[in-house]
Amino acid sequence: MFDLQNIRSQFPILNQQVNGKPLVYLDNAATSQKPISVLDSWQKYYTEINANVHRGIHTLSQLATEEMELSRRKIQKFINAKNDFEVIFTKGTTEGLNLIAYSLTNLIKENDEIIISYLEHHSNIVPWQMLCERTGAKLKVIPIDENGILQLDFLDENLTEKTKIVSVNQVSNALGIVNPIEEIIAKTRAKSDAFIVIDGAQSAPHFKIDVQEMDCDFFVFSGHKMYAPMGTGILYGKEEILRKIQPFHGGGEMIATCSFEKTTYADLPFKFEAGTPNVGGNIALGTAIDFIENIGQEHLQNHENALLDYAQKQLLQIEGLKIYGEKAHRTGVVSFNLEGIGISSDVGMILDKLGIAVRTGHHCTQPIMNFFNIAGTVRASFAVYNSFEEIDILFEGVKKAQRMLG
Repeated sequence: MFDLQNIRSQFPILNQQVNGKPLVYLDNAATSQKPISVLDSWQKYYTEINANVHRGIHTLSQLATEEMELSRRKIQKFINAKNDFEVIFTKGTTEGLNLIAYSLTNLIKENDEIIISYLEHHSNIVPWQMLCERTGAKLKVIPIDENGILQLDFLDENLTEKTKIVSVNQVSNALGIVNPIEEIIAKTRAKSDAFIVIDGAQSAPHFKIDVQEMDCDFFVFSGHKMYAPMGTGILYGKEEILRKIQPFHGGGEMIATCSFEKTTYADLPFKFEAGTPNVGGNIALGTAIDFIENIGQEHLQNHENALLDYAQKQLLQIEGLKIYGEKAHRTGVVSFNLEGIGISSDVGMILDKLGIAVRTGHHCTQPIMNFFNIAGTVRASFAVYNSFEEIDILFEGVKKAQRMLG
């Protein structure tokens, strides 16, 4: 049974007041709050078993290693990876995407083509531009229509043997649009041998992920958007590809042998995990997955979809309010502006005075904003602990902002 009050009670930060008003936290696409179980897990590591992992003969090191590797196996199950060594710990989605783009450098040559979409976060644009600069490859972009929906006939015309990488997000962070990645992957497999990279930063917190069924080559996501600490993230890669590509960072942990003449690399996953990992954070990421699975992903998804539907219905009652991607299939996000009223940050500042935390600006998606000819939007984004009452408070707050700014 879905018990919202019980869920909310696990997030002490939600009980505070901001600017004299009860906190209404609707900035979950930027980062989610953390439940007590995750905070306790992180603290327990530092107060009871703090030690560097792997290669340690002493008890604390072995205990820390066991806990971090247990977390890796939880993540393997969470995304249904075939092997636990296909799960690489990173600092987050941005590092994962940069790792892939760097590690594929030797396999890309001049005039090869990389396809991304108009809906990408800057972290799924800039690393590919940098790869193009290093290799002479060309970047192509799947366009969108006025509803923010990807125009996939572009792939029919542009997927060729020159296409070496296709990298798209599963859910747009700026608009919440759920992209048809199954269709994108099917088209790519049919017409090219390209590596397929999926940015799951905004999908992993909201619905079930199955990388084997998806048949992507890489899948990346962040821990901090799904109830885990900041500085945690995951890169999944198919075994045969991870074995073939070059490591991103060099140093301790990722070597098998090291001499001045030659270094050989460690086996997976350690080949891609140079240096001391974020042990406490990685263990807490496993605890965050426990939290999600204890609620049940279906319950979580149903609640968040109901919140989105209710928020859109309420906000559209406000005359002059425009929701971007309104007609697209979306999850977790409503991105809007009040027409004829200043800039989105003005609305955000008024909402903040009412205790409502939303994100304003371009959301690291300047191409999307340029497409709609706007500087930014007001983005309210939802998590499992949000309530319908909070949507009502947002609704009244936006109406107040409109009155004050109009």
